[in-house]
Amino acid sequence: MTTIEREIAMSARSYGQAEFEIAGRKVGPGHPAYVIAEAGSNHNRDLETAKRLIEVAAESGADAVKFQTYTAEGLYSRHTPTMSYLEDSQLLKDRESVWDLIKRVEIPWEWHHELADHAKRKEIHFLSTPFQEEAVDLLESLAMPAYKIASYEINHLPLIEKCARTGRPLLMSTGMASLGDIERALDTANAAGADRVAILHCAINYPPHFEDLNLRAIPTLASAFRIPIGWSDHTRGHTADVVAVSLGASLVEKHFTLSRDQEGPDHAFALEPDELSAMVVAIREAEASLGDSVKRVTDAEAEMYALGRRSLVAAREIAAGVEVQREDIAIKRPGTGIPVHELDLAVGRRTKHHVDADQVLTWADLG
Repeated sequence: MTTIEREIAMSARSYGQAEFEIAGRKVGPGHPAYVIAEAGSNHNRDLETAKRLIEVAAESGADAVKFQTYTAEGLYSRHTPTMSYLEDSQLLKDRESVWDLIKRVEIPWEWHHELADHAKRKEIHFLSTPFQEEAVDLLESLAMPAYKIASYEINHLPLIEKCARTGRPLLMSTGMASLGDIERALDTANAAGADRVAILHCAINYPPHFEDLNLRAIPTLASAFRIPIGWSDHTRGHTADVVAVSLGASLVEKHFTLSRDQEGPDHAFALEPDELSAMVVAIREAEASLGDSVKRVTDAEAEMYALGRRSLVAAREIAAGVEVQREDIAIKRPGTGIPVHELDLAVGRRTKHHVDADQVLTWADLG
């Protein structure tokens, strides 16, 4: 732990429960990471595509599938300058503004009930990120199991307050946020009654460079706020997600698509179906591999511990009653005899009976 991390830990206070449940699924340290498959806008305003995204998320083993609920009118001013990544990626059609793009990819609000029902049938949690206060009213009618606040909305305190007042768990991404921004958002949520809160570390870019991820911020955030910490990812592949879980992430959010060849702002950096499944497998394997931090001989190593390690073996035939010399002893496998570290105790002892060459020596053989 660095000096800064120690100072943060000493001055930290808890902003909520150390663990909590989302629709019966425990979230927090010591539990499998809660995996959110982020469909976002990758439905392409096609209802059947949206339903297929839900099916893919369920098949992957993710815990939840998530969409985004907004309108262009409630999200952007028509005078918003164009983001460079949209221009660089040629995601805007001729003379299209950011507002036009968002209008083109916004999810029809009338779909939500049908999509939520489809997710229920597929036995996966249905989530959607509200980007405006009116969206919370719609999502409340669906009995959201939790609310997700996007990184861009960390300073939208009225939205955070409205979500918190529902009494449901609150998951807040923190891309572009300082510790002060996060503290202000958590204070707002707590004041509105939220005590089941998680924050997700995030690096904003589409996709971000690995050197910009700063995944070591995950344990720093855990020390600072003492609530479950997650990771919201926009990188290609799933390397960062496995590393994040290894550093203590209790939640992982990842964009996915049916095909990266489709048009739209979020397809290019999203995982395809087989990759999403591979990510979930990799996360579960990483969790299983972490263990409990105690260094010991495991049950799985017991056989090779006995047969593959070395112990003391008679280097040659030794008659009964003979004082054993160092040259009478070889060090060989298996490890079922006198331990090698007791070699000096064995030298000078007398044999209790005849010892065959290559016999594994035990204390029953030496007096």
